[in-house]
Amino acid sequence: MTSREMDDHLKSHASLPRVVAHWVFRSDHVLSGSMEAGDLIIEDQSGNGNHLEAVSIPCAANPLDLSEERPSMKWEQDPYHGEVLSFNNDLDAAGRSYFRTTEKAPINELSFEEGYTIEAIVHLPHPFDEASHSWMGVLTRQGSGAELGREAEHELLATLSVSNCMEYQWVYHPAQGNTSATSWSRYLKEEEWHHVVIVNDTKQTLLYVNGICDYACLQQDLQGLSVVPGKGWNVGASEWQGKLDKLFSGRISQIRLTDKPLHKSAWLDDLKPLKILEGTNEGEVASYMQCNYHFVFIPDPQKLVYLNPHMFHAQVEWVRKWSSHGNIAMTAFLGDVVDHSDAREEWERASLAISILDHDEIPYLMTAGNHDYDDADTYLGYFGPHRFKDKPYVKGYAPSRYSSYGIMEAGSYNYLWLIVDMKHLTSDIHWCKQILDEHLELPTVVISHDILYHNHTRQLEESANGRMIWEQLVDPYNQVFMTVNGHYDGAGYQVRSNQHGQDVIQLLINYQDSYRGGNGWLRLAEFDEALNQVKFRTFSPWVDQMAADEELSYPDYRFLTGEDHSFTIPLHFKARFGLLQPDI
Repeated sequence: MTSREMDDHLKSHASLPRVVAHWVFRSDHVLSGSMEAGDLIIEDQSGNGNHLEAVSIPCAANPLDLSEERPSMKWEQDPYHGEVLSFNNDLDAAGRSYFRTTEKAPINELSFEEGYTIEAIVHLPHPFDEASHSWMGVLTRQGSGAELGREAEHELLATLSVSNCMEYQWVYHPAQGNTSATSWSRYLKEEEWHHVVIVNDTKQTLLYVNGICDYACLQQDLQGLSVVPGKGWNVGASEWQGKLDKLFSGRISQIRLTDKPLHKSAWLDDLKPLKILEGTNEGEVASYMQCNYHFVFIPDPQKLVYLNPHMFHAQVEWVRKWSSHGNIAMTAFLGDVVDHSDAREEWERASLAISILDHDEIPYLMTAGNHDYDDADTYLGYFGPHRFKDKPYVKGYAPSRYSSYGIMEAGSYNYLWLIVDMKHLTSDIHWCKQILDEHLELPTVVISHDILYHNHTRQLEESANGRMIWEQLVDPYNQVFMTVNGHYDGAGYQVRSNQHGQDVIQLLINYQDSYRGGNGWLRLAEFDEALNQVKFRTFSPWVDQMAADEELSYPDYRFLTGEDHSFTIPLHFKARFGLLQPDI
């Protein structure tokens, strides 16, 4: 069930959800006590008596004084939400504080067997410090799976936490079964308020941040939340092995829970995501000039294969359908075809989707990524030489069987595609040089998972692998006119001169950390020999498919239009490819 299907389902839900707890973190919603005295109680606005009591933990270095300049909690004014509660549980705080439900709160025993909606309006600390803020808890049900005889014995019964990558995770034990389930968001890098919404309809759980659901939990029949008798809930603290773990730093405006799934029209707020991408839904994919041809680059599909396999399928199916009409000469997968190398179901999903190209004899090549390696060489079992043995454009493999090369005609040229494996780079480098030495006359594209990344100033920089590839496989070999990699977050390009004074186009393409694990975006390179240029566009077949059924809004762009996603680079084909006589 997609998020849209869940919306339709909730609209027709027979019985209305009931608010079971609603905490507004403002001074005028205090039931009793004060921060200074350490006995603050936040009133439950639902009327069900699920009040929160503050818990203060003095700093070990100063166990008696909680009145330092950096208190662990204070009221602050926010331009959007008015008064909110600010938590400072970093190491430099005078003490640490969080809230827990009172002992007799009815929510402590509630199992949510008809589903639930949990909403939290949260602002994470800025800057986010991985050492201090990883895995801090926003809302946690006390108790662990071990107390109920479940697997993963140290896992909490339920927790909305913030990961080390600054993503929200909802990990929980349903009432049935023996293991936990997890829903989470994309990585969040911008400073903004987040309206986090977790919706469970007893079949699946969806987690939204500012109205966008990045991933659907693929498990089914996720009914209820497990309860350990006598245990309650924490706000602003997680636990581990039955003890307090990471406490929350940041700001909280409201938290609300209902006992059934709630349609988004009834959610607390309508926060919009900060627009960090530019795009459009207008225009054609390419010029469709008969003499032009295309290369397609599919960046790290790991999150799609893991959690949004329909998007990866849409990418591959689009390549199949458009291959002839759009004159796609080659499609290259840039690595990390799975997110977990020990998850057989991910390998099966990836293999099944890519088999669409096998069936229609559409050319493609692949490189492995860091997520694809394991001791059993599972990657080779699915995508090793045996898969390509009947593909005439694949010409050979390195001894590792991970690096390979192919030759494919496109336009006026035969192009060499050199796949350079990142893990076996050192052992395969001699073989790669040999292939280049044997094909000095062929314009060459080098594909590897790990070459360029964005440094702290957002400039492209070589990794250690990238430096070796440039120095030994690109700079000396004049036929190499393009390198392409994924692996590192983001997209970018540069044009660099090799030792012969000729241009080399270098592309970084990776959308896995963006909305929905990449939202189906892939990169098209349109080669126009008449105009002596290569036009690059970023296109989502998944969004294109969505557009037929509904009105699109941010971030559902068919095309990304920012300078790193849509651009044209001059390439004087005859001059560039007519000088393939390197002095080696």
